[in-house]
Amino acid sequence: MKKKGIILAAFFATIMLSSLGASVFLKNTPTQSEDVLKTSTGTPADNFPDAQRAQFCGSGDAKSTTFVKEYTIPTACTNPLAIVTDYNGNAWFAQTNTGKLAKFDPNTESFTEFDNPIWPKNGRSMMWGIDYSPDGSLWFTDESYDSVWKFSTQDEKYQRIGYPSEGNSLPQKLKVDGSQIIINDFTGNKITFLDPTQSNDNLRYLSLPSPVNGSVTGDFAIDTDNNVWYTNWVFQQGGILIKFDQEGYRNSVANVDGDSFSILDYTELFQLPSELLTPNGIAVSDGMIWLADTSSSAVFNFDPVTQQFTQYVTSNPKISTYGNSTGIIKSPISRPYWIETNSAEQLVFNEQTANSIAILDPKSESLVEYMIPSKNPFWGDCDNISDCGLAQVFDFAINDDKIWFTEWVENNIGVVDTSIALPFEIELDSKDISLAPGESRNFSFTISPQQDLSDVSLILSDPYNFLDVASNVSDSFQLDAPRPVEVTISASDDAIPGKYKILLGAQIKDVSISKFVTVTILP
Repeated sequence: MKKKGIILAAFFATIMLSSLGASVFLKNTPTQSEDVLKTSTGTPADNFPDAQRAQFCGSGDAKSTTFVKEYTIPTACTNPLAIVTDYNGNAWFAQTNTGKLAKFDPNTESFTEFDNPIWPKNGRSMMWGIDYSPDGSLWFTDESYDSVWKFSTQDEKYQRIGYPSEGNSLPQKLKVDGSQIIINDFTGNKITFLDPTQSNDNLRYLSLPSPVNGSVTGDFAIDTDNNVWYTNWVFQQGGILIKFDQEGYRNSVANVDGDSFSILDYTELFQLPSELLTPNGIAVSDGMIWLADTSSSAVFNFDPVTQQFTQYVTSNPKISTYGNSTGIIKSPISRPYWIETNSAEQLVFNEQTANSIAILDPKSESLVEYMIPSKNPFWGDCDNISDCGLAQVFDFAINDDKIWFTEWVENNIGVVDTSIALPFEIELDSKDISLAPGESRNFSFTISPQQDLSDVSLILSDPYNFLDVASNVSDSFQLDAPRPVEVTISASDDAIPGKYKILLGAQIKDVSISKFVTVTILP
């Protein structure tokens, strides 16, 4: 196995409920001499032993809810991952178990899969990044073979481009940005900039090295001033947020001797808060920087003006996602993974271990979380529990009011339709509350249904040890009229002064709707 496969195995096995598929996926396929039963099917499922096929190839048929519709990929066991939409609204996605790209036409609800004749036989690779270029090309990353690929939608041909591999590279997310392509090298610890107009297969890259030795380089985002924001972090030890002034750097290169300064001279560093440990995703919205923390149930806001971080918690994962048949899971978390901005400057992110797609509106400070209906029981503590597990929703693409996503272990793609009216609203009596250390106060909000609802439960979430939110409302209730809910918010004697966000709302099987309350702990 490659060294990076070992690193990923250790990393993912630690942060996931169970070892993430990537750690197994990167291992060599067991041979017949290892006495592993592999029944030939003539499909990509043959890359897995029989005993692993339900876990990696899918556990059931595509499903739908009021808000989400899934579609089964015609070829079995493709392991879809990176996804993007083109200008016509078609969804394109990479198949990590075949090396192919596929297109889904939402008008005809049909798939077209494009064979990749230069893909290694039985090759498998996690393809985390994909983007669509104005010239009709699709670019995507390939971590197993340290490559960037180009696919022309005109002549339907693939081109493999060698990625600058210096030791332990892992090209991950990718974005077409004007006349350049930007890629983060996760384990190679750098951001790379590629000119796609070069014609040969060994293209020149500009590399932005990490200021932190021994770290990894996370996702990146570009603000309205063309600054590139990204993270460097060491697993379970924290890291830094970095702002790179790419325009300033290029202007200096054009006008000054490049040997007189370093590219890192155009970076500005900000220490991440201690509770933010795994910032995989990053996005920019209205000048604010947002980070998704895969080690927790939170996304973080960073204000470049005040240089302050604010934590926004999600709801707790529904028990159907993790099962807990053995009782071993004491504190389930949602693990936000990637985060993007839609046209309304709202934040969209996938909650990997909550099996959900979430939309956070910074203006209204509201959160809507859509449950993905397919669940693979081999990725939870499910035992014989029905409707339990994870589809491993690792990527999504925003197209107007639709959010397309892939299900890596269910062989589906799906779409969230955000134009569909929500079944209830949350109205807060106030957006703010102040507490002295050791003080408790009552707080009210109202759940207003648009239809009769059953099996409604409350969302009372806060990530802070020194705050507590409690209510005497039963775990599940009927809702056929507006219902006031009173909660008690308490601060412990050792509460730290500052402003904090807690989440109050309600949920039904398919959707959770909440709003954030600002709690000020007084000095």
